[in-house]
Amino acid sequence: MTSPEQHVVPFASPAAASGSPYVEQPVAYDAILLAGFGGPEGQDDVIPFLRNVTRGRGIPDERLEEVAHHYRHFGGVSPINAQNRALKAALEAELSRRGLDLPVYWGNRNWAPYLGEAVTDAAAAGDTRLLGLATSAYSSFSSCRQYREDFARVLTETGLGDTVTIDKVRQFFDHPGFVQPFVDGVRDAVAAFLADGIAPEAVRVLFSTHSIPTADAERSGPREGDEQHRDLGEGGAYAAQHLAVAEVVMAAVAAEVPGADRVAWDLVYQSRSGPPTQPWLEPDVNDVIAELPAGGVEAVAIVPLGFMSDHMEVLWDLDTEAMDAAAEAGIRAVRTPTPGVDPVFVSGLVDLLEERLHGTPAGERPHATDLGPWFDVCRPACCENVRAGFKPAAAGIAP
Repeated sequence: MTSPEQHVVPFASPAAASGSPYVEQPVAYDAILLAGFGGPEGQDDVIPFLRNVTRGRGIPDERLEEVAHHYRHFGGVSPINAQNRALKAALEAELSRRGLDLPVYWGNRNWAPYLGEAVTDAAAAGDTRLLGLATSAYSSFSSCRQYREDFARVLTETGLGDTVTIDKVRQFFDHPGFVQPFVDGVRDAVAAFLADGIAPEAVRVLFSTHSIPTADAERSGPREGDEQHRDLGEGGAYAAQHLAVAEVVMAAVAAEVPGADRVAWDLVYQSRSGPPTQPWLEPDVNDVIAELPAGGVEAVAIVPLGFMSDHMEVLWDLDTEAMDAAAEAGIRAVRTPTPGVDPVFVSGLVDLLEERLHGTPAGERPHATDLGPWFDVCRPACCENVRAGFKPAAAGIAP
């Protein structure tokens, strides 16, 4: 096994460069880099945006147009940029309230403002030691490593790799600030159903998240041979993290709502985009909803557990398609809120930033499941992209 001194963590601060899983010493970061996915802000942006999302995969515009109708239904405008503007403002307000003089630079992977602009602006202002906060809570290629690869790509393309460092906060799937808004939403939905006389056994909670290729899911989290590896079962860390959070949410709801301990739940997936021949995580949320009446279910709470805010996969795949599926099945349905800019969530994000500013020991970091706290520095073979292999990535040990 490689010793920490032999690890290579590209573009890291000195404190993170050793490759230790947790950075337990204070780091005087200059600024926060809020990294988003991005989205179109008009009809003319839709296809260029989708080309960015699918770059390198050779998908023709004709096929992209099949996805474009989701955005065109909403005037070609994705809500995600407005949501990230609101999150940036909320983070700035909470940082100021705590007396933390840290600017927040916001950049996207797939649409303006781009990450390259954000990093260049930070460097021009003299802010060269950056702490990245990606708008995704779980471990997988698309929800973690791809952001880290984009950090490395931007530093290389801008020529700032020798002067700017980018670390990244840990995956926060089980931080209490992320979990509590889901508890609140499920509690309210279940309590309302039961108050209306629906029996607990006739209520179902569906925790929904973005489906990913099965091969990518199996490679999420530390791989076999790494000192941090754990056998997390089918679906790797990605599925295990969602299941663990869902269990915590349902336990909390059962403690607050009489009868909720008899409400069943499932983890389901949505937004599949791969070819039919490629295995992706299942079951699909709409398929599960269609089967619920046969099991005596009269009401369903759809929980967007994999998402931070009400962006397109929530508005279209859940609020439109899943709600249509529930109406067709003849059952009541409610979609619970995402964390968005809930003050508890925003406060939790700033808690995560302070962990790194203060070098909080791992044993003192809050986490709601037995899987946490997750790592500050990603492990060498974590979250490989099966199609493209490993590319240079910041905030993790090079494979």
